[in-house]
Amino acid sequence: MIILGINAYHGDSSAAIIEDGKLIAAAEEERFRRTKHWAGFPIEAIKYCLSEGQATPDSIDYIAVNRNPHANLRKKIFFILKNRPSFSLIKSRLSNTLKVAGIKKTLSEEFGIGTDTVKAKVSNVEHHLAHLASSFFVSGFDEATLVSIDGFGDFTSLMVGKGRGNKIKPLSQVNFPHSLGIFYSAFTQFLGFPKYGDEYKVMGLAAFGRPEYADKLEDVVRLAPNGRFELNLEYFRHHIEDDHMQWYNTSPTFGRLYSDRLRDLFGEPRGSDTKINSHHKNIAASVQATYENALFHILKHAYKLTGCSNLCLAGGCALNSVANGKIRNETPFTEIYIPSAAHDAGGAIGAAYYVYNQILNLPRSFTMETSYWGPEFNDGQIEKHLELNRSVLASCRVEHVENKEELYKRTAKSISDGRIVGWFQGRMEWGPRALGNRSILADPRRENIRDLINRKIKIRESFRPFAPSILEEYVGDYFEHYAPEPFMLKVYPVKKEKRKIIPAVTHFDGTGRLQTVSKQTNRSFWQLIRRFHTLTGVPVLLNTSFNENEPIVCTPEEALDCFLRTEMDILVLGSFMIERK
Repeated sequence: MIILGINAYHGDSSAAIIEDGKLIAAAEEERFRRTKHWAGFPIEAIKYCLSEGQATPDSIDYIAVNRNPHANLRKKIFFILKNRPSFSLIKSRLSNTLKVAGIKKTLSEEFGIGTDTVKAKVSNVEHHLAHLASSFFVSGFDEATLVSIDGFGDFTSLMVGKGRGNKIKPLSQVNFPHSLGIFYSAFTQFLGFPKYGDEYKVMGLAAFGRPEYADKLEDVVRLAPNGRFELNLEYFRHHIEDDHMQWYNTSPTFGRLYSDRLRDLFGEPRGSDTKINSHHKNIAASVQATYENALFHILKHAYKLTGCSNLCLAGGCALNSVANGKIRNETPFTEIYIPSAAHDAGGAIGAAYYVYNQILNLPRSFTMETSYWGPEFNDGQIEKHLELNRSVLASCRVEHVENKEELYKRTAKSISDGRIVGWFQGRMEWGPRALGNRSILADPRRENIRDLINRKIKIRESFRPFAPSILEEYVGDYFEHYAPEPFMLKVYPVKKEKRKIIPAVTHFDGTGRLQTVSKQTNRSFWQLIRRFHTLTGVPVLLNTSFNENEPIVCTPEEALDCFLRTEMDILVLGSFMIERK
């Protein structure tokens, strides 16, 4: 039984393939197209997944799509009749819906085969059901409270449900035009970060401010009984005007989400090139505090509905790692599972498992404990690439270190000496975080190295933090209120006495976005950190994604290109060490 899952014509388009209930491969289209958050039909990701699964288009049994044009149809019609949004808004939504409905035809055309050749049945899974499935069906929980929160998908922004065995039961939802995702995105734009996916910048900036405007925002996001909320639509325009969304073969774009009324609260919006001041920092802190307050309001009621203390969280808002790290302290939930690709890309896996477990009623047999589901390259492939690029490597020393222990030892020594290392190993990560296979690594003890990486390698804002990757067995020595977190999706306080030891990965507010590294899930990364620990007494490395204003690198060619155009000191490609002379 082969099921191909697809997130198409939406931000972070992606594909995943499962065979007899086991995940074989998953990847985001942006990694192949080299355009961040690429939206459209994910043909390159599909080709990769089919290749990894040794499958062909005619051997697929089901194509699962994380969109269902028929979902909430009555509510859509009622909203149009009541609110009469602009014709261009209706037209753009209809165009996107028609593309989703033609998935099988598009797949056939991309492979140059007849539609009759693809015998797979297409199953459209409602967007938020796919999100819930992407978390619950791979969580390992037999029973859990399920919550999905994002901008919008199939006319819904929030869904709460209960998962038990191989079934998901929706319990409540919030529909268009009310959305916490839209709230956060609107203020992301207002603060001068206009690109799709820039919300994490506001989350990082919030640590530098005070939530002194939170009382004003109570009129923008109004909490209601039974875990519900409403936006004060006077401050928004997404529900009445065409937002000029672009979702086809491009990085997603959309128009201004906030109305001019927002100026009455906060003055003029910040321009992209305007220096960030305390006012902007305080707005960011207030937005983050408002989101957290609404999230905990939702989660507390979700627990009342289910009575289950296991939580599965998904949707784009589930990438808010600052809020996620507070859930156990602020709600009754004790165990929390958030998949590595909690955002829309994860809908490809969710749709596939919804078909397998829920629709086909087949038993669960897979738990997703790692994020390493993308392409990998062996030393032979890497060596061929290095030979092809011999001329551009004239200024570098290239060495093949066959002994893995020696490779870890030398790399750890270089990091401890203050050198910045590009680390390229094994299968590429699934999701937006580099988790030790496509990472840039540095010494967390050196406070100045944070500014150096931001300025000379990442080419990004100085307030952006870096993550601590720590040996799982030592996490209690460095963090408070923690739980194991392999996917870097929760922020926890660094113990006060440790903040001066790892200043490069301790954020301004004394927290760190944690990644716990275990020997079982990533032996090579664990061995590298262990070697660093032996040298320095510190079981932590600074970890950031291997990229420079682009998607995380996928291939050796992209890793080498990023290394040469930035100021990294060493590149470790498989067993090859490449060092500037």
